[in-house]
Amino acid sequence: MAADTTPARGESPPAPAHYNWTRRLIIALTVIAFIVIAGFVFYALSLISNALIVLLISALLAYMIYPFTQFLRRFMPAALAITLAYLVVVLLLGGVLYFVADSLIRQVISSLQALQTLFGPQGNKQLQPIIDLLERFGITQQQINAYRDQVLAQLQGFVTGLIPFLSGLFSNFITLIIILTLSVYFVLDGPRIIRWLHNKSPRAQREEVNFLLHTLDRSVGGYFRGLLLLAAIGAVSTGIVLTLLHVPYAALLSLLFFLLFFIPMIGGYISGILTVLAAIPQGWVTVLIVIAFTILLQQIVLGQILAPRVYSQSIGLHPIVALFALLAGSQLFGVLGGFFSVPIAGVLQEVVVSTWKRWEDQHPDQFDEQKSIAQQAGAVPEPATPVSNTERS
Repeated sequence: MAADTTPARGESPPAPAHYNWTRRLIIALTVIAFIVIAGFVFYALSLISNALIVLLISALLAYMIYPFTQFLRRFMPAALAITLAYLVVVLLLGGVLYFVADSLIRQVISSLQALQTLFGPQGNKQLQPIIDLLERFGITQQQINAYRDQVLAQLQGFVTGLIPFLSGLFSNFITLIIILTLSVYFVLDGPRIIRWLHNKSPRAQREEVNFLLHTLDRSVGGYFRGLLLLAAIGAVSTGIVLTLLHVPYAALLSLLFFLLFFIPMIGGYISGILTVLAAIPQGWVTVLIVIAFTILLQQIVLGQILAPRVYSQSIGLHPIVALFALLAGSQLFGVLGGFFSVPIAGVLQEVVVSTWKRWEDQHPDQFDEQKSIAQQAGAVPEPATPVSNTERS
C-alpha cells in the first residue's frame, strides 16, 4: 500500500527541490557580491590611504588638544586660546625634533670614538678579563676581533643611514603643516559636527549613532589616559635609574622617553638607543645595565604586564584582548596598527556587548529556557520571585 504523502490540515506542502537550490544559489551569489563590494571598497581606500592617515592623525591631534583649548578659553578669547595651544604644540614638537637630531648625531659620534678607544690598546686591557673568560669557552682572539670589526662597521653604516632619515623627517614638514591646519578645523568645527550627529541624524538610527559616538569617545579617551599613565611610569623609572647610574642628561632622556612613548614601536627604540648611547662614556658595565633595564622596562614591564592591565581599567578591555590587539595590530599594520588597535578593539567590544544585551532583551524566552535547563540540572537554585527584563539587564 502506497504511503500517504498528502500534507495534514494546517501544514504547508513541502517546497520543491528546485526551489531550495534556487534559494541557495541566491544566498551564495549575495555573499559573493558582498565580498566583491567589500574588496572594491578596501581597494579604493588603499588608493587614498595617505590622505586618510593624515585626516585621522589630524582628528586625533585635535582630540588631544581640545581640552587644553577649553581650559585656555576660560581666560582668553577662543581664537587666542587656539592659537596659543597650537603654538605650544609646535614649539614642543620642534624642540623635541631638534634635540633628538642634535643629541643623536653627537652621541653617535662620541660613541664611535669611545668604541674605537674601547677596542684599542687601552681598551683591551680593560676587556682582558672578559676576553680570558670567552677563551675558556672556545672563542678565540681572531673571532673577537672579527666581531669587533663587524660592530664598528654596523655603527658606521647606522651613522651613514642616519642623515637620510633625518632629512626625510624634515622633508615631511609640509605634511606636518597640513596636519596642524586640519586639526585646527577639527577643533573649531568638531563640537558642531558632534551636536549635528546627535540631534540631526535619522530618528530610526539616532540611538545607534549616539551609542557609537559615546563608545568612540570613551575608548579613545580611555586609551590616551592609559597611554599617559604608562608614559609617566616609564619616564619616572628611566630618570631614577639613569640618575643612580650617573648617566648624563638623565632628566632630558626621561622627558624624551615620555614624549616618544606616544609613538608606538619606533618611539621606544629611539628612546632606548639614545639612552644606551648616553651611557657609553660611563663604561661598558653601565651600558650593559642600561640595555638590560631598557629591555626589561619597555618589553616586559610596560609592554606585557602594565599595558594590558591599564587598558583593561581605562577602556574596559580584558588584558588578553588588549595584548592580542596590540600584537595583531602591530604585526598587520605596523606603527599605525599598534597605535589604533586598542581603541578599535574597545569599540568592537562595546558593540558586541551591546548587541548581545539587546538580543537578550528582545528574546527573553531563549535565555529563560537556558536558565530553566540549568536549574533543572541543579546548577543554580530556583529564584523565589520572577526577575523582570530590566532587573536582569
